[in-house]
Amino acid sequence: MSLFYFIVQQTLIGAIPLLVVALGGIFSERGGILNFSLEGIMLAGAFVGTLHIHNLEAGTQGDYVVAALLAGVAGMAIILPHAISSISLNGNQIISGMAINLLTPAATTIIGRALVGRLQVTFTNSYIIRAVPGLSGIPVLGGMFFQNTYVMHLLGPIVLVLAIVVLNYTRFGMHLKACGENPEAAASTGINVTLTRYIGVMISGFIAGMGGLIFIIPNASEFASTVSGYGYLAVAVVIFGQWQPMKILFAAIFFGLMKTMSVLYTIVPVLSGLGASQYIYKMIPYVATIVVLFIITRRSSQPSALGLSYE
Repeated sequence: MSLFYFIVQQTLIGAIPLLVVALGGIFSERGGILNFSLEGIMLAGAFVGTLHIHNLEAGTQGDYVVAALLAGVAGMAIILPHAISSISLNGNQIISGMAINLLTPAATTIIGRALVGRLQVTFTNSYIIRAVPGLSGIPVLGGMFFQNTYVMHLLGPIVLVLAIVVLNYTRFGMHLKACGENPEAAASTGINVTLTRYIGVMISGFIAGMGGLIFIIPNASEFASTVSGYGYLAVAVVIFGQWQPMKILFAAIFFGLMKTMSVLYTIVPVLSGLGASQYIYKMIPYVATIVVLFIITRRSSQPSALGLSYE
C-alpha cells in the first residue's frame, strides 16, 4: 500500500503543475489567442520565484506563497509582448509565442548568472509538508493526498474551481468565450474584444507563471533554465482536454501518471520485470502525447476563432 501512496503522490507532483499551467492556457485560448508560449512563461515564473527564495535559509510557507505570486507577475510580464503582437498588431500568434519560448531560457541564464554568479539558482526546499495536521490520518485519502505534499498544490483545485465558475457563470467568462468563437458578433453586441482578450491573456500568464514555480520546487534543488518541456506538455493537455476545465483535469492526471511511470519504473514490479531499456521508459510521456494528439485532433472542438486576428 505504501508503494501505491508513493505513486499517487508522485503523480500529483507531475499532474498539478500541468493542470495549473493548462488552465492558465485556456484563459488565453478561449478568448481566441493561441498560447504556445507556456514553456517560456513557466521558465520566467520559475526563475523569478526561485530567485526570491534563493537567499532564504529556511523559508516559510508564506515565503513560498509570495514567491508563487511573484512568479505569476513574471508570467504576466513575459506574455505581454505576445499579447501586444497578437491583439494590437495582429501578428502571427504562433511565431510570437515560440519567440518567447526561445528567448526566455537565454534571458534567465544570463540574468541568473549576473545576479547569483553562476548558471543555476539554488534554493533550500523547506516547503514540503510531511503530514497535514488533522488530515494526514484519514484512512487511504490521508496517505495519498495529505502526506509529503506542498501548500501550493492546493492551487490546482482552487484554479480548477475558479476556471469553471469564471468561464461558465460570469459575464466576463461569457464575453471571453464569445471573443474566441466569433469576435465580430461579440463586438456587435458591445463587447470590447481587444480589452477582453488582453485580460484573458494576462490571466493566462499569471496562472502559468505560478505553475512554473509549482513544478520546480518539488522536483529540483536549483533552477537551471529548464522546466523539462512541461510547457509543451501543458499545450498538449489543453488540446487533450478540449479546452474544458474538467477534461483538462483528467488529461493532467493521465500525463502526470505517464511521467511518474517513466521515472519510477524500477520500483514498479510490472514495469521492472519487462527488462526494457531505461530510454524506452523515459519516452513514455512523449509517445503518449503524440498518440493522444493524433486521436484527439480528429475531433477537436477548439474555439472557432482561435489563432485568428480581429481588426
